[in-house]
Amino acid sequence: MNDDLLTTDTFTLYRGRTPLLVSLPHDGSEIPDALAARMTDEARAAPDTDWHVSRLYAFARDALGASLLVPRYSRYVVDLNRPPDDTSLYPGQNTTGLCPARCFSGRDVYREGGAPDEDEVRQRVDRYWRPYHDALATELARLRAAHGRVGLWEGHSIRGSDLPFLFEGRLPDLNLGTAGGDSCRPALQAQLEAVLDSQSTYDWVCNGRFRGGYITRHYGRPDDGVDAVQLEISQRVYMDEASGQYDDARSIALQALLDRLLRVMRDVR
Repeated sequence: MNDDLLTTDTFTLYRGRTPLLVSLPHDGSEIPDALAARMTDEARAAPDTDWHVSRLYAFARDALGASLLVPRYSRYVVDLNRPPDDTSLYPGQNTTGLCPARCFSGRDVYREGGAPDEDEVRQRVDRYWRPYHDALATELARLRAAHGRVGLWEGHSIRGSDLPFLFEGRLPDLNLGTAGGDSCRPALQAQLEAVLDSQSTYDWVCNGRFRGGYITRHYGRPDDGVDAVQLEISQRVYMDEASGQYDDARSIALQALLDRLLRVMRDVR
């Protein structure tokens, strides 16, 4: 039995040895058959998955000793980065909810009459959402107890252009979010920004259109020893957006920068 690996029917947790946890709540793409039958053809393909991010961040386990938390199911089943009461994270802006009714394209997820009612949403929260968050909270507590502080890195990706439902024009390559500075210490944010500013390969922004979702905002408690940061990566920088294929050359280049960022996240005291 491997005590460093916890696999359940809804997520996999690799337990690390350093004060760094990488959470990838939108990496899952599986949709149960009975649910998929109620969805549109577009939605059944889970197009809004954060494709390949667990592959992109796999190096963090061995190279950095990080913990890694990866879900099995698509955000269309339940969005692990939304609050359980489905309060909007971006009031006044288009977004998708706890059990999304729309794709990022703005088109419907469900066929007519297929959307879940309140009871089904609650059941999905209990079945899929709570186990992920229980594991996340438990792992943060373990790492904080062992090291005094812990860094939570929220790894996300999105198609970086042609999503007018969510944003106009082209999204920067790298989108750092700290909930407007509330989810981590100012010194940590400054060091992460310095790393991004020291390179010219990728354009970037901090606390732009994507400032951090529920996980960053809820678990980021710098005064209590938990710094949380979200990085939303435009998928064009590590994969081919048209085909969906992972690009090794692009990914290796990006991983070199991610390594520098994650080391700051892990080592700042």
